[in-house]
Amino acid sequence: MVSTPVGNLEDITQRALKVLAAADLIAAEDTRHTGRLLAHFGIKTAMVSNHEHNEATRAGELLHRLGEGQDIALVSDAGTPSISDPGYRLVNLAAAQGIKVVPIPGSSALLAALVVSGLPTDRFVFEGFLPRRKGRRTRLEKLAEFDGTVVIFESTMRIVKTLNDIQTVFGTRKVALCRELTKLHEEVLRGEISQVLAALEGRTLKGECVLVIGKKGLK
Repeated sequence: MVSTPVGNLEDITQRALKVLAAADLIAAEDTRHTGRLLAHFGIKTAMVSNHEHNEATRAGELLHRLGEGQDIALVSDAGTPSISDPGYRLVNLAAAQGIKVVPIPGSSALLAALVVSGLPTDRFVFEGFLPRRKGRRTRLEKLAEFDGTVVIFESTMRIVKTLNDIQTVFGTRKVALCRELTKLHEEVLRGEISQVLAALEGRTLKGECVLVIGKKGLK
């Protein structure tokens, strides 16, 4: 399980590079995306796709290779694999067969946003992406009751709607909106939800967002 950079290529670890170069195969969420990373570092390890649409069928092939003694590096497009990305199914199946699974820690948009948010980090819940329609309100109502910091992923296209939905259910809360983390146009907007919405008015955003929401009553 190899963590790769969220954006800045300098964030990859020496251990990750060694593992990717030495592996018999790299199972990548998007081979084109990972191919650019490998080319940058001169790594020529063969790749195969492993994404949410083929993971169930790909797992058998990968398990067979592992059973033959091959080393397979699993990566997502960016950050730590299996965090709102494919991976956990293969890990579960491999572990059930006694195959050793090794984490290669590194970049994580979740943790990067949490520590830069300025909000308490002693207790938090990671929600991933909220449901777009069915169950969205119910999920928000449950999260509103959590006595700690809440972290979610969201696209720039939906972030304004999501902030408005959260404000409707949560009421006044302190938040940190983190966008393009580790990249050239990295941005962190902090304040109450209404203040962040005002700062976004009239803007067209690009990239992915991590939204960190403070608990109720936080001063």
